[in-house]
Amino acid sequence: MSARDEEAVASMARTDPDLPPEEELSSDALTRDYRIWQRRRGHRYSLDDVSTAWVAARTRPSARRCVDLGCGIGSVLMMLAWKLQAASLVGIEAQATSAALARRSLGDNGIASRVRVLTGDLREVAPTLGQDFALVTGTPPYLPLGTALPSPDPQRTAARLELRGGVEAYLAAAACVVARDGRVVVCADGRYPERVVRGAEAAGLMPLARWDAMARANALTPLFSVWTLAIDDHQEASQGLSVEVGVIRDEAGQKTALAGEMRAFFGLA
Repeated sequence: MSARDEEAVASMARTDPDLPPEEELSSDALTRDYRIWQRRRGHRYSLDDVSTAWVAARTRPSARRCVDLGCGIGSVLMMLAWKLQAASLVGIEAQATSAALARRSLGDNGIASRVRVLTGDLREVAPTLGQDFALVTGTPPYLPLGTALPSPDPQRTAARLELRGGVEAYLAAAACVVARDGRVVVCADGRYPERVVRGAEAAGLMPLARWDAMARANALTPLFSVWTLAIDDHQEASQGLSVEVGVIRDEAGQKTALAGEMRAFFGLA
């Protein structure tokens, strides 16, 4: 795609009818070179997105085809695009406002030629993409329907409540698209690892590794966990589950060296 074509795509993205008014948005640093459009009072990217992209990029640094399930505003998608410069990437997002913001960010950062966002339910779209993705990522909502009140803001509700399924649905979709030697990296509620284990078994995937993010050094349970999985007959599956713990803040509440390393991984000071 030429520079002129890139600018045409960016211009179309800026006029998407699902985009919120400009005064409701902020443009924030995501990596050293990319900025992301977010609603000031809507869903915004957070540590679980950074952690998922960090684990995923380190797991498959040479991936050439990637898909992010439920990509939201495009944070994981764009961080991976920044690290995996030779890759082509696809995001799937059902929430119209989030998908529009993701497309605007892709266009404004000049990467729409190799990164695209499909609008739709991941459970329906993923099976149409083919089973040849070296890297599949996802950051599902954590709260089953009925366990929390929905927000009056549809975008926030979609990011928190499992309107279209939780981690189990993401794993089932991932199994439809991951290559035989590929990897699936998903973020999940750290309090309920059994949901990932059961979902993986049902989808024909095998958990290989789990990275538990501890909000503070003295925390009792993970803030969330980032899981790495593969097709269940992969030779590494026989080695058992590897578990690592990452502490984000020390007992005094100061960011740890690990937190700094994760920012630096994406080119931020």
